[in-house]
Amino acid sequence: MSAIDNLRDDPGAANRPIFLFEEPTELTPASPPGAIPADQLTLSGPSEKLDAAHWPVRGDLAHIRLAGRCFVPHYAVPMPHDVVAAGATLHVAGRADGDVMDALAGGTLFNVLDMAGGWAWGQVGEDGLVGYVLLGALEPR
Repeated sequence: MSAIDNLRDDPGAANRPIFLFEEPTELTPASPPGAIPADQLTLSGPSEKLDAAHWPVRGDLAHIRLAGRCFVPHYAVPMPHDVVAAGATLHVAGRADGDVMDALAGGTLFNVLDMAGGWAWGQVGEDGLVGYVLLGALEPR
């Protein structure tokens, strides 16, 4: 008998339920750390199919307000930034040759959720388009 077989027959940790399903709790960026017990987070069905152009979710990361609505490995609290006075372009991908979605005027709020390779991924305002902006075209709010 292998160690794995022993685990299957053991009434200990290996046979306990992994998830405790209860009423879902809505998380917001304003929720203080520890305000929501970890055992209240639930998976209650398949992830929703969301409009990628307007919902800040991708395969590895989503806005914290989408916790409980879609399943990704990580959730992020947005970091508010302003587009510099010269303006910027919002791209579909974090590349200079990526398709341009929109032109952003100086002072526009851009909520950054991820920064990598000189690009910021996030959302224009609270419910605008989602895409990539050059980091050099943003300044912390």
